[in-house]
Amino acid sequence: MTAPDRELQPLAPQPLAPPEPGARGRAGRPFEPIPTYAGTPPFPRAARAALADTRLRANLQRATATIRAKRARAVAERDDWEALRLAGAAIKNEVLHDLPALLVQLERAVTDAGGTVHWARDAAEANAIVTRIVREHGATEVVKVKSMATEEIELNEALAEAGIAAWETDLAELIVQLGHDLPSHILVPAIHRNRAEIREIFRREMALAGRPAPDDLSDEPRELAEAARLHLREKFLRARVAVSGANFAIAETGTIAVVESEGNGRMCLTLPEVLITVMGIEKLLPRWQDLEVFLQLLPRSATAERMNPYTSMWTGVTPGDGPQAFHLVLLDNGRSDVLSDPVGRQALRCIRCSACLNVCPVYERVGGRAYGSVYPGPIGAILTPQLRGIVRHPVDAQTASLPYASSLCGACFEVCPVRIDIPGVLVHLRAQVVRQHPMGPHVPEPDELVLGVASWVMERPRRLSIAERAAGLAGRVVARRGGRIGALRGPWPVSAWFGERDLPAPARESFRAWWRRVGRGGAGSTPSGQERSRQGRAPEDAP
Repeated sequence: MTAPDRELQPLAPQPLAPPEPGARGRAGRPFEPIPTYAGTPPFPRAARAALADTRLRANLQRATATIRAKRARAVAERDDWEALRLAGAAIKNEVLHDLPALLVQLERAVTDAGGTVHWARDAAEANAIVTRIVREHGATEVVKVKSMATEEIELNEALAEAGIAAWETDLAELIVQLGHDLPSHILVPAIHRNRAEIREIFRREMALAGRPAPDDLSDEPRELAEAARLHLREKFLRARVAVSGANFAIAETGTIAVVESEGNGRMCLTLPEVLITVMGIEKLLPRWQDLEVFLQLLPRSATAERMNPYTSMWTGVTPGDGPQAFHLVLLDNGRSDVLSDPVGRQALRCIRCSACLNVCPVYERVGGRAYGSVYPGPIGAILTPQLRGIVRHPVDAQTASLPYASSLCGACFEVCPVRIDIPGVLVHLRAQVVRQHPMGPHVPEPDELVLGVASWVMERPRRLSIAERAAGLAGRVVARRGGRIGALRGPWPVSAWFGERDLPAPARESFRAWWRRVGRGGAGSTPSGQERSRQGRAPEDAP
C-alpha cells in the first residue's frame, strides 16, 4: 500500500554493520542472537511437542481460564455489547474500503502537526528506516513500548545487528526478553511462565542487562513488579529514542493512540527526545469520535477492564512538551495482499485484543509458540498465512498448516469485538491450500489418507457401489461385535483412524440397493407406483 498519485522510490538505507566480535552492551552483556520463529515445524508436529509439556499446559489452562471468566463478567455489564460489536465492525469495514484515501489524510495531518511520515513496503524497509533514524540521532539504545508490529518485522534483531540495544519495557515482554524466549500470547506474551520461573529469570538475567534483582526476591507478584520497575527506571531516564506501536491512528487529526495497563508506555512516550511509531496501515480510524466505540470494546475484550489505566494520545510534536521529533512508519508487509481477498480481508479488522486466544480449546492446550508466528491462536491462524502468502511455490509447510490449527468450534467469533468470522476464513484458507496441493502441505496424516481414499471412491458410481456392498458386509461383522465401528480393529491405517473415532456401523443395505429392490414396484414397505399416483405423487416424483 503506497500513497496514491506518487511514485514511492525504494529506500537506500545505510548498511547495517554488525557489532564487533566480542562486543558488549552497556551492562557488559555480550550481544547474543535473538530467538526467532524461523525453523518452527508445521503446526501438527509443533503441537505434539507442546502437548507433552505438562507445565506449559497447566500454566496456560490456569491463565486462560482466569482471563476468560473476567472478560465474561466485564462484557455482561453492557446491555449494548452486540451493538458495540456491530459498530466496531462497520467502522473497520469503512477503513478497509477507503484505506488509500485515509492513509493520505493521516499523512497530511501528521505532517501538519510537525511529524514525519515514512512508508515501508516490507519488514526490511521498515527496519532500515528505524535504524537510520536512531543512528541519525546518535543513539545506541532504544526503549520500546509493547508492539506487535515491531515483533512482526523482528525489529529488535535488526537493531542488534546494527549494534543498537532495544529494551522491552512491558513487564511480560521484559520477561520474554530476559529469558531469551519467544512470546506466546498477543496480550500476555509470558503467559507460558509461572511466578517461580519469572523469579529465576529475574535473579539470573537482570544483573547482565542493568540493575540486578534483589537477592531476596520472592515470587510474589508485587515484588516481581517492583524489581522490574527499578530495573527499567534507569533505562527510561537514560534513553534518547523510544519506539512504539499504535493501537489506533485518527485520520482526520493525525492523532496516535496507545492503550496499556502498566505506565511503561507513558514513560516511553513522554521522556525521550525522539519517538518512532511503527504502525500497520490497517490501524486507522476515520474520525476522532470513532474512538468512543473502540475504547469500550478493547479494554473489556483484552484485560476485562472497563477502561485502560493508561490511554496515551499525541498529535505530532508540541514544542517544550514530550519528544521533539516524531516519526510515523506506515507498514504494509503483506497487508495490501490481504486487502485484495474479499473473504480474508476481514482479518485486518483485528484490534489485537487476544479474546479469541483465551477461548480457543486448541490454543489453551498447545500455547502460542506452536503457531510459529508472533500472531498465535485463531487470529494468527488466519492472519499469518495471508501476510506471508499462503499460495506460493514451493509450498511452505509451516504456513500452510496454520489454517488447520482449529477445531472450527466458533468460540472465537462469539468473543471477537469486531465480529471477524474466523472459522469462515479458516475454511476459505484451507480451500486455497487444498487447491494448491490436494493432499495438504505435509506428510499425510492417517485421517488425510482415509479422506483421500474416500474422495477417490466417490468420484465414480461403480467404485461407490462396490464400496457400499463392502460396507454392508462390514456392517454385519461389526453388528456382531457391539454394533459400533469403534469396536473394529485392524492393521494400520485402519487402527490409526478408528482408534480415536467411534461411529455407528454402516447399514447392511445401502439406499441405492434398497431403491433398486423396492423403488420399481418390487416387494417392500413402500407403496406401488399405482398407489403413489392415487396419493397425488407420480412415480417419477418419488425421491
